[in-house]
Amino acid sequence: MSVVSARLSELGIVLPSITAPSGNYLPYRFTGNLLYISGQIPRINGVDHFLGVVGESISVKEGYRAARLCALNLLARVNTALDGDLDRVSACVRLRGFVNARPDFKEHPAVIDGASDLLVEILGDNGRHVRTALGVGSLPRGCPVEIDAVFEVTANSSRSQGEQK
Repeated sequence: MSVVSARLSELGIVLPSITAPSGNYLPYRFTGNLLYISGQIPRINGVDHFLGVVGESISVKEGYRAARLCALNLLARVNTALDGDLDRVSACVRLRGFVNARPDFKEHPAVIDGASDLLVEILGDNGRHVRTALGVGSLPRGCPVEIDAVFEVTANSSRSQGEQK
């Protein structure tokens, strides 16, 4: 069992099933040793969760949990891109978090900590990253959070960019 798989098991975390992109874009793309993952929303097996606006119908705590779920979906995409070998992740380089929030909302970092904390829990120091937490006026499907990321990986996959199995 790989180190990351063992850590997921230890934490009782199962990566969610992921669906094909809902538009004309790639779910991931390699360039050199970098793996770019398209934005992920809080979905479990194709079902949206935590719909609403943070600071209005969604609390900061619920936003944190939504961001955590987005990060699980990021890792599910990474897992697909790396043919199930998450040990190939040498670093999460950058994480961007978008929070659908009221105009006067100021706790964006506390929401996006849900994703950051999960990546560090699972990947250890390889999960530490630079980050941007932004407030936005709306997000796809009415979700409160969307996360995208860039990962450094140890070797390029021979698979086509974003190809689904």
